[in-house]
Amino acid sequence: MSMKIYSVYDPEFKEYGRVVDGYDYTELLKKLDEVSPCPEDGTVYVPGDEALEALPIKQIFQDNLYGGMPIQIGYCNGHNTKLNCLEYHRDSEINVPATNDAIFLLAKQQEIVDGKIDTSKVKAFLCPAGTGIEVYATTLHYAPCSAKKGQGFRVIVVLPKGTNTDKPEIQVLNTEDAWITARNKWLLAHPDADEAKQGAYVGITGENIDIADCI
Repeated sequence: MSMKIYSVYDPEFKEYGRVVDGYDYTELLKKLDEVSPCPEDGTVYVPGDEALEALPIKQIFQDNLYGGMPIQIGYCNGHNTKLNCLEYHRDSEINVPATNDAIFLLAKQQEIVDGKIDTSKVKAFLCPAGTGIEVYATTLHYAPCSAKKGQGFRVIVVLPKGTNTDKPEIQVLNTEDAWITARNKWLLAHPDADEAKQGAYVGITGENIDIADCI
């Protein structure tokens, strides 16, 4: 499928997030390359990595970016070109690609209507390696995508501590409650995605986006 790929420096990105400057990511990204795998097929996600969280920048992120809230620093690595799902949290997420550029497929929580969102609402944004971005709490997102054919990615993921860990045991009180798949994680799956086959709520309509022909 054909899809325009914007840059995170384009004005279109302002509705979804912002570029986070003023931080030196050098040591963090070097450590990520050292300690984390990059699967040749699919992706791997780790909510919090001890080696990354042992670096001085964790305290800086915690105090400056999250106003003193406890955080975790993990990663999402691998090869991917498909949307598959969209998720959101009750807070912003910080992403920093290491070594290679990465593409993020984004939409808005406000565009969910009656529990559904069409893939025509999704936009693609290229984030250069070494550039930090804040993805706003109301921005729908999922796994990053490769920016070049056959090229993998390693992306730092910063979130409040506990996010994407064990799902809380709750009584479902409304429609949104059924979308909770992990702690601080609300997810809508495309019917073609493995997550849908595993029982995730199917809330994405339209063609499952695949940017393989756009990169």
